Amino acid sequence: MINDLVSDALTRIRNAGMRRINVTTLVHSKSVEAVANILVEKGYLESCNVVEDGVKKTIKVVLKYNEQDRTVINELKRVSKPGRRVYKGKEEIKRFKNGYGTIIVSTSHGVLPNDKAYELGIGGEVMCTVW
Repeated sequence: MINDLVSDALTRIRNAGMRRINVTTLVHSKSVEAVANILVEKGYLESCNVVEDGVKKTIKVVLKYNEQDRTVINELKRVSKPGRRVYKGKEEIKRFKNGYGTIIVSTSHGVLPNDKAYELGIGGEVMCTVW
């Protein structure tokens, strides 16, 4: 049984990128789906869509590669873990890696990238960082 579905999803994406695999599947949850949609929106993944097999749902993710056949994700890191939650205010999530990276934050308005959370003036639990 998987305790942390977000960590499992990030690890599957990281491993698929290292093995140069184009498509990988993730275990479905609302938070994993929100993180995958943000990664697609920010240009780190090609696409993601939910696949239903009866009762069970999975998320099919297509990875994005550059001209040198390397994944566009340099680092994908889980920050807040089940044993240690990390919360940041709106000023602390303003920029990451001088604007080249993205912090994905779980807020009271849902799971958002750092730039949208800063515009709304809210902080929250830092789920992961990507650049």
